[in-house]
Formats: sequence, C-alpha cells, structure tokens
Amino acid sequence: MSKTIRIGGVPEHYNTPIHLAIESGAIDNEGLKVEWKTFEGGTGEMREALINNEVDICAILTEGIVSGILQGVPAKIISGYVKSPLIWGIHSGTENPIKDHKEIYDKQFAISRIGSGSHLMPIVDALNNDKKIEESQFHIINNLKGALSSLEKQETDVFYWEKYTTKPYVERGELKRIGEYVTPWPCFVLAAHNDIINERPKDISRVLRQIQRTSAQFMENEDAVEIVSKRFEIKKEDAAKWYHATEWATDGWVSNKMLKNVVYTLKAANIINEMADTQQLVWQRNSI
Repeated sequence: MSKTIRIGGVPEHYNTPIHLAIESGAIDNEGLKVEWKTFEGGTGEMREALINNEVDICAILTEGIVSGILQGVPAKIISGYVKSPLIWGIHSGTENPIKDHKEIYDKQFAISRIGSGSHLMPIVDALNNDKKIEESQFHIINNLKGALSSLEKQETDVFYWEKYTTKPYVERGELKRIGEYVTPWPCFVLAAHNDIINERPKDISRVLRQIQRTSAQFMENEDAVEIVSKRFEIKKEDAAKWYHATEWATDGWVSNKMLKNVVYTLKAANIINEMADTQQLVWQRNSI
C-alpha cells in the first residue's frame, strides 16, 4: 500500500514541475501517493499549515520559511526549488490617487497573512529605500480575491503579489500596477515538517528526486510555454517572458551564503530579533 505524502503550494505557474511530477505518475512509481494542497493564502497560510502538521512538504517563499523557522515553525528547508528571483507587482486600486512606487511607504498595505511575502517584501523594500513600515499599516485580506475587494473600497492602498498572476487583473482594469520589486534572492525553496524529516527521510529523498528530475525536463520542454499559458490562463507572450527568466533547482543544494543574506536582511528589517546560525534552517541529510 502506498504511503501518502502531502505537498502544498500556491496556485501559480512556479509549481508546474511539481504538478507534472504528480500527474506523470513518477512519484507513484516511488511507492508514494501524493495529496496536493492548494494554499491561496500564500506562504503565511503554509506556515500555519506546517505548525498544525496539515502538510508534509511545501514549495514556499524563501524569506517566509526562513523567518518562520526562526520564529518556531517546526520545519526545515530540504532543497532549493526556484533559483531565480520573484518579480513582485506593486498594486493599488484603480481609483486610488497613488501613482508611483515612491509614494507608498506611509500607506495601508493589504497582506494575505502575517509572514507571507505580501507582508515581508514591503518591509524589505522599505528598508532598501531607507524607509520603515509600521505593523499598524498592515491589514490581513487572506488572498488575492480579498485584496481586490479591499483595494477597490480603498480600505487599503498597496498590495504586493506575483507580477504575472496579477497581470490579467491589471489589463482588465481591476488593479493598477504602480511599480515592481525583485526579490534579492532565489524565490522558492522546498521545506518539510520536522516529523516527516525524522520519520520518513527516505520518502523525502524519493519525492525530491522526482521533482528535481521533472524540473530539469520542464526547463528543456519545447511545450513549456504553452503548458503554462493554458494551465494558468496567462497570455502566451507573458508566459514566455516568465519562463525564460525562471530557473528551477535540479539538485538539493541550498546556498549557505544566500541564507546568510536572507537572515541579515530580515534582521535589518526587524522581522527577526537576532542573527541566527543558518545550519539550523536546513535538513542535514547525514547518511540518507
């Protein structure tokens, strides 16, 4: 009988290789049954799911899981996933008078959850511009749908979300993009709950092997742009721009220097209280 492994992520194009690995039966062939969980609330919702042991492995934003682990989320990074940075679209409501990214730092921010990228990235962005955002400026709206409503009513002014996911809403006049922000590190890693790391390390290795194998194939797939365009209802030209700017990990290596950069930035932005040993963030495979 196959053992179940619960894998979660956002409903976005970055997770296409994981879906292809599941759909191809590659993970089934490892003797594992995958239960996919969609987290529309993003990294903050995944952090909560890891705390509650509702998911085994997540494709999660690097800064979100690093800060989460240092704040007590019972998980470890088990592999890199998307090696390229995320391009965040910075948005406002179409009737909001804000016109430019430079005007946002004293405004009200819509965020999916505390600890999500939509929460952490404005803080990091502000730090890089010698500004500071207070916690009172953040308002939880749960997901993209909540943000659309909040921005339209002008209950909030600013919302950070992945550029290509929100582009259709911008084109339909439901959102106004007022700027962009590029994450200063690889955007996604794979993280696992400590229980499955301790109890089923070989199963983790089997899953990683197939996700990394499928990621390598996806980067060479001539139909990749078409697949992304159809699955996520993204214009083909936008899917092509995104695909050719994106690289996935094909092995489990996680750069310690990169993690040090993340920890330093999170500390400078007062998201975490002190510097930390990056070794505690990563699964130490030992003899597996």
